[in-house]
Amino acid sequence: MYKISNKYRLTAILTALALSSTFSFAGVTPVYATELEDTITDLEAQQKETQDAMERLKEQQENTQDNVDELSDQSKDLQNIYAGYASQMSTINNEITKVQESLQETSQEIVSLNNELSQAQAEEKQIYENLKKCLKASYENGSRDSMIMLLYNSSSMEDFLTKAEYVSAFIQYEQNLMASYRSIQDEISKKAEKLEEKQTELDSYQSELDGKQSELADLTQKVKGELSDTNDELANENEKLKDYDKQIKQLDKKMANLQAQQAAAQAELAQKIAKQQAEMAANGIKEDFSGSYAASASELEWLAATIQAEADGESYTGKLAVGTVIMNRVKSSVFPNSIVGVITQTNQFASYRSGKVELIIAKGPNSTCMQAAQEVLNGARVGDYLFFMTKYYADYYRIAEYTMIGNHAFFYRWITKDPEPTAPIETPADTTTNTPADTPTDTPTDNSANTPTDTPADTPSDTSTDTPADTTTNAPAN
Repeated sequence: MYKISNKYRLTAILTALALSSTFSFAGVTPVYATELEDTITDLEAQQKETQDAMERLKEQQENTQDNVDELSDQSKDLQNIYAGYASQMSTINNEITKVQESLQETSQEIVSLNNELSQAQAEEKQIYENLKKCLKASYENGSRDSMIMLLYNSSSMEDFLTKAEYVSAFIQYEQNLMASYRSIQDEISKKAEKLEEKQTELDSYQSELDGKQSELADLTQKVKGELSDTNDELANENEKLKDYDKQIKQLDKKMANLQAQQAAAQAELAQKIAKQQAEMAANGIKEDFSGSYAASASELEWLAATIQAEADGESYTGKLAVGTVIMNRVKSSVFPNSIVGVITQTNQFASYRSGKVELIIAKGPNSTCMQAAQEVLNGARVGDYLFFMTKYYADYYRIAEYTMIGNHAFFYRWITKDPEPTAPIETPADTTTNTPADTPTDTPTDNSANTPTDTPADTPSDTSTDTPADTTTNAPAN
């Protein structure tokens, strides 16, 4: 697809301006190459500088917002890690408490078993001592003769055997009792041994838990420090965002003021064009916009691309109407006399200033807009219109007469109707105001500096339903 180079575009614009600036019709000199256009151009340059500054700030703001989002995610991650460590620390502390309780119970059991062991040992020792005394007394009483004495003192053999059996049974009982206490001692010793092993294990486990507790405490402290640093950095970035917002609002205000001044200058230029048209009418001059135009392939593409930029979302008649305005201007004595000259005329078509027209040229206009452009070049017209804008701005500028085609208001002359009188607003005696009571602060009462702050730099500018905000329905149309 054919692409217009910067060199060609500049040449075309200069050529168009050179031709149009020397063109006159029956003594009527075109008014578009005036000081007003210089003022408008200067205001547009200031707007571009402001817009560039805003874009830089917004880029910095976006980068800062990315940092904020990243830091926010990082802060959340650190908070989750910190919460996880805190949960683990709580679990370990609970486990340590349980281990300490078990150690205390085990120690108490060991003490109790040691007491039982000591008591069993003492009782065994007492039985042993008693048995020793008994045996000692038996031997001390005659040793070998003791049995003879037992026999001698017995009334009968049966009595002897009974006594001998008793002595033997007593000795056996004492021995069994001693064995029982030894068994108890062995059992107590085994229990004590197991408890001591358990105590050793618990001591080891507590040491392990203490180590984990210390490690977690270090990690928690580290994460806490990182979280604090991250939150500090996040707070700084949020402060930057607030500062960017403040600066952008200031630039928005400046841009609105520049747009208002520019729109006022454009409205004044449009009025001068209307005055020149009136002079021509008074001199009996009626411009003829009919007839075909022998356009080159690139001019066809420029026309089709501008129709697409301004009216791609409009009906086919709406597309023809936009093409009609362009071709009527080409044939009018008060506008440049070439297609490229009209489209690139200072501050007229916002879709050209925004770069949308050339973007469409680079990609190639769609077939519908190419067909509409060709029909207009062949002589098709839908009226004698030289301007178009949205209905909102047609009413805003109080355009006296216009025809609605789709979303656009089309008209031939920029003639405004007088504003409807408004009742004065009563103001308390002790209240002062810088604004006349009968003039709304946000609505202009003339076509000068009180133009809307969101109006782009067109005179008024061309619009369409699918173009950027400064080239569409927010703006007055050409």
